[in-house]
Amino acid sequence: MAGGLGSRLIVETMSIRQQSLVIGLLALLLFSAGVYQQAAIGFDSRFVLFAQEMLRHGPSIFPTSYGEPYPDYTAVSTLFIWLLSLPLGEVNSLSAWLPSAMAGAVIVTLMYRLLAPCSPRWALLSIALMLMTSTFITETRAVSQDLLLSAVAFAVFYLGYAADHCAAPRRGWLILALLVLGFGIRGPIGLVIPTGMLCSYLLVNRQWQRLFGFGLSAAVLLAACVGGLLWLAERSGGPAFMHDVVRMQFLGRMDGSEGVGGSLYYFTRSLGNYALAYPLALLVLAALWLTDSRQAGPALRLVHCCTAAALIVLIGLSIPQAKKARYVLPMLPMVAIIAAYPFQVAQGRVFTWLRAAMLGLWLLMPTVLITGLLIAQRRLAVPLTSVLIVLGALQVIAIVMLFKSPWRAQALAACAVLALWLVYILVFEPVERRLYDTQTFSRAALALVHKDPAPLVLHGMGKDAKAIKFMVNVDEDVQPVFTESIQALESVARPAWLMMDLNDYKALHGTVAGTLQPVLSGRFDNNDFVLLHFLKD
Repeated sequence: MAGGLGSRLIVETMSIRQQSLVIGLLALLLFSAGVYQQAAIGFDSRFVLFAQEMLRHGPSIFPTSYGEPYPDYTAVSTLFIWLLSLPLGEVNSLSAWLPSAMAGAVIVTLMYRLLAPCSPRWALLSIALMLMTSTFITETRAVSQDLLLSAVAFAVFYLGYAADHCAAPRRGWLILALLVLGFGIRGPIGLVIPTGMLCSYLLVNRQWQRLFGFGLSAAVLLAACVGGLLWLAERSGGPAFMHDVVRMQFLGRMDGSEGVGGSLYYFTRSLGNYALAYPLALLVLAALWLTDSRQAGPALRLVHCCTAAALIVLIGLSIPQAKKARYVLPMLPMVAIIAAYPFQVAQGRVFTWLRAAMLGLWLLMPTVLITGLLIAQRRLAVPLTSVLIVLGALQVIAIVMLFKSPWRAQALAACAVLALWLVYILVFEPVERRLYDTQTFSRAALALVHKDPAPLVLHGMGKDAKAIKFMVNVDEDVQPVFTESIQALESVARPAWLMMDLNDYKALHGTVAGTLQPVLSGRFDNNDFVLLHFLKD
């Protein structure tokens, strides 16, 4: 009898594992759909440049820009891009984005494994809510260290939970290895966040011995990682570079020099940045507080654990002054699980209302998107006919599934997810890449520079700002001259090529450079730019 029960459990576990792998693979295909030759824009430019220099010069402990080590990150995330770029012989959008897509797929896989033993429907709807979150969509189709960290953090939480509830062995060594990986990806915060999430789980379950033991081990590991990082920084660039690492990876995040927000920034701004999952999770928690607290079971205990883990992320990251919406991405799987809980619990009028509201939102998603596209059609300037046809088909499918499918909730959620991702990939991304394109102007400028070689001066572009978005389009090592003031620009040796914003060019009126006529004019990162040729007297 016991042997038969054990065999059945093994079969069920294998079934969930296989299902999770299939779902994770489908998610990976969705995340990387249509990705190959898009030009780098925005924040991606910095990491693509890191990978390009690594491809030209080989791997290093810290990524490099302009041939110099960059102190704000270690090279771990760049190494992932570099490895994927080696077979291609170049860094393109596929090799740059694929680590983020794979991290998203890992989260999807582990979410299904975590929830499917309680309810496959709960698992699928939690995944759907996460996939409908705008921050998740944009970070999945970009170079995202925060999404890599989210995968690490959720894996640590999953391993801790699975050891207690899924008859999985305790893999302490794997958890510690993941913490080191998190540190490599995101610095100290990359180790602290997954540590805090697992500690919150142990705290909720009152596993005091494991809590103190793991907390102490993580603290020792953090000290060792920080010491190792500073030692490597000194070996890579000397004491001055080590001080830059301390300033940018430690002090800069605490004092707000890398972005500032109020103490409630994450609690309030997440209502929009992490909708629908975060607002719905708050409503679910309010409903749980209002309903009979005697409801118990593994599903509710898991909700409590996810709530604690999400709060650890929100509260912990509210302490540093530097705040950006993507920093709290590790809490998203947790709030998605909480938001989908009404489909797991049957009792309670409030949960019935929440289920109906979510079904209504998913049902109307294709129509809402169609309406928005029709209103914005003139501004978008992209072909919409095929997109509108597919959205219309998804709306028809959703209506049919509403009345006929026993998988009604899953079918409506799937239609909503496909509709949202379709619009993002085929409409939003092309518009964004046209507006913030830097490749067209950069390559035209480089062609002129190569035709009549002379030093290239980037005026008012910032070595770590706009200049990065130019350098990412250069397929060779170039050392431009940087100027920020008119006096510095006037002292530049001639001949030279001058690249600058049109407004900066207009500010040169009355100077020698201001008398030059632009050789090239065009759009660069959603601004008007010019290229001037500064000839000898």
